Amino acid sequence: MPRTSSSFSHPATATASATATPTRSQPALAGVRQQQPYPHFKVVVLNDDVNTFQHVVECLVKILPGMGSDRAWELAHQIDQSGSAVVWCGQQEQAELYHQQLGGEGLTMAPLEPA
Repeated sequence: MPRTSSSFSHPATATASATATPTRSQPALAGVRQQQPYPHFKVVVLNDDVNTFQHVVECLVKILPGMGSDRAWELAHQIDQSGSAVVWCGQQEQAELYHQQLGGEGLTMAPLEPA
């Protein structure tokens, strides 16, 4: 198929336009955009007259990653003695998930709080 002048550009022209630098100066984004840390939230379990120590410990170990039995027992005692304990702190989405799961197991939960 023959080429028409409207669909063909000279190789020198195409290379020059492809490698030409923009004439407008780019704004310095480093000063304008700053990375904000992802907000962290505290998951707080409250004391109640319904849940046993054993149930609280089982829920903490089952739901919270890295939670060991010994640490869960310490937190259960803190909940009993102080009325509440921060059982996990971290990114908001994970905090919401753990809060929902612990509440779903019957634990009494405080509202999520920014850390």
